[in-house]
Amino acid sequence: MSAFMIDTDNNITALASVEGAAGEVFTSEEALSALAANWPGSRLVEIWNGLTGVTPVKKFKDRATGVTRIWSAIQSLEGVAQEQAGTTPDVAPGIEQSTPAVAPEEAPATDIPTAEDGAPKAAREGSKKAIVLDLLKREGGVSLEELMATTGWQKHSVRGFISGALVKKGIAVESFKRDDGQRAYRVTV
Repeated sequence: MSAFMIDTDNNITALASVEGAAGEVFTSEEALSALAANWPGSRLVEIWNGLTGVTPVKKFKDRATGVTRIWSAIQSLEGVAQEQAGTTPDVAPGIEQSTPAVAPEEAPATDIPTAEDGAPKAAREGSKKAIVLDLLKREGGVSLEELMATTGWQKHSVRGFISGALVKKGIAVESFKRDDGQRAYRVTV
């Protein structure tokens, strides 16, 4: 039986061994249920929607349903972890000892990958994040209303995106009031 680890970004990884695991580790549906007892229900939805090959949901009927569905979906990772641990003869040398449930090219859009020097990398071209970043780089910044009109988001969603997907990922964003009294934002260098 494999062990699984879930990190703070809700990525689930099948582990060949639990040594050095940097997140919450579980080995059974019951252990996952015990971990999930302390989580908000929205985290289960985020975990589920972050898995590859699943139909996204808005909510689960109850916590037990969410745990059961997540446990069933991650069982396919167990075989991958066993292959990487070397229990099958055709494992290539140098393969990492864990496999994330979400492939890097399918990672949620709010993740800003970092370069080797720790600086944030550019967002995927054409994504809302890239559009917002371009607007934030303008000399006069961009107003909250302009960001709302461009993205189709509500005020709280724009502010949450700036705080969570940009500031917390290392991009400095300044909030200021323009001469006309409008709240505006810009990337500080």
